[in-house]
Amino acid sequence: MSRTAANPTRSERWLRGLTLAALGLAAVVIVLGAWTRLADAGLGCPDWPGCYGHLDVRGAIEHVEQQNREKPGTLREAHKTVPEMVHRYVAATLGLLITLVAGVSVYRRRIANERVTLPLTLLGLVIFQGLLGMWTVTLGLHPTIVMLHLLGGFATFTLLAWFAARLYQWPRFINDCDVRTLRRPAWLALFAVILQIALGGWTSTNYAALACTDLPTCQGQWWPETDFATAFVPWHGLGIDYEGGILDGPARTAIHMSHRLGAVVATGVVLALALACLARGRAPGLRAAGAGVAALLALQVALG
Repeated sequence: MSRTAANPTRSERWLRGLTLAALGLAAVVIVLGAWTRLADAGLGCPDWPGCYGHLDVRGAIEHVEQQNREKPGTLREAHKTVPEMVHRYVAATLGLLITLVAGVSVYRRRIANERVTLPLTLLGLVIFQGLLGMWTVTLGLHPTIVMLHLLGGFATFTLLAWFAARLYQWPRFINDCDVRTLRRPAWLALFAVILQIALGGWTSTNYAALACTDLPTCQGQWWPETDFATAFVPWHGLGIDYEGGILDGPARTAIHMSHRLGAVVATGVVLALALACLARGRAPGLRAAGAGVAALLALQVALG
């Protein structure tokens, strides 16, 4: 990136603004995706890209209400079209912003010889995310597709944050000798977090969150009946409606228990990294980063 952080050119200002806007919108898309999931509206629109053939959510609501008046119970509840379509609108806007980011980056490569690998990777990722969004609906909430869609959303946000950091040449302590000694623990912590997010996604997409309703025990036992043989089968075929889940109780319990064990491991690894940043970091920014990670970890454990 250009080293004119204090006096950026016009194109660099555009690139920074677009990237920050995309970063904020990516966070909104992740929240909206969670809202859609928790509202049980993943199939609120069973077709794609429209909703019952309508691109306007109001038209979709009117269609559903009319069909249900004429033949009660024919279609899902009309209100479930709203979170799904709002999610699609915002995700499409994010895709447009990332396309602009990639376009401006390519333009800047011509005038400033800057690398475009990261913005082009983002462009490819958001296109793939669109395909996953389509398959999520057309394949009836297939757990593997939904989990990949979740991971893709977090990957998009992470890469946008990385790109924004490069544009603003932040953080300043990135080449500090203390930081270099923490690279391996940081990669290990990153891997643990990604794996835990995947386990959380698998728990949600297989409707296994309520397989255990007590903590720290599960169903009143430390280790209830589980079925790992079928719990993590990635593909069950096409033409299946996965809404509500298709696994039996022991398989869902196995998924839930795996998520709990993963949480213990991820907590230990991330906490060790945060403490190392606090203990070994001489740069104030590094210590602040360690404290921030520790605080977010405590919040996440409390939420869990």
